Amino acid sequence: MIDTKKIQLKWESYWFKTFGRWRSCSLTCPVDRPHPRHIFWSWIGSFLAITATSYLAVKTNSPLLMAPFGATSVLIFGVPDSPLAQPRNVIGGNFLAALISLMILHFLGSSPWAMGMAVSSAIGIMQITRTLHPPSGAVALVVMMTKPDWQFLLTPAFEGSIILVLCAVIFNNLAADRTYPKHWL
Repeated sequence: MIDTKKIQLKWESYWFKTFGRWRSCSLTCPVDRPHPRHIFWSWIGSFLAITATSYLAVKTNSPLLMAPFGATSVLIFGVPDSPLAQPRNVIGGNFLAALISLMILHFLGSSPWAMGMAVSSAIGIMQITRTLHPPSGAVALVVMMTKPDWQFLLTPAFEGSIILVLCAVIFNNLAADRTYPKHWL
């Protein structure tokens, strides 16, 4: 005869071992929830930086924005202490990823394997130069997918990155307990 009580206890034990830990994530998650004050500063800072960059793009009729800058904003305002969010990484990473990708696009086209080569080469160059910035991987894909001219190096890759970094320097240092950058070079 099947003992349904034992089966139920085994199932409950299995369920708790497997899924019970997820309920207690607030106690064991690897990323702490920031203080509401930090969330506010991240929100307002990224809002102002993207708005300012968008405004300048419209006023100067220059394409200063690209999608990867949204991810850059997450880093420079959400985790400004991160080594990946420092000015050297933001400006250098975006510039190098654009340069490498434009070279690959110019010489090899935009085939699927060239896209893979652009992203992987950008990662390698950023690692060699200590300018690793995760959104720059997306910059490489933007280049390969949109096939821009060489002007892309200046606008948006270089100028847009500088605007975002300047906004982060000004805004993050307005808060009493935030300092940006941790280092320039």
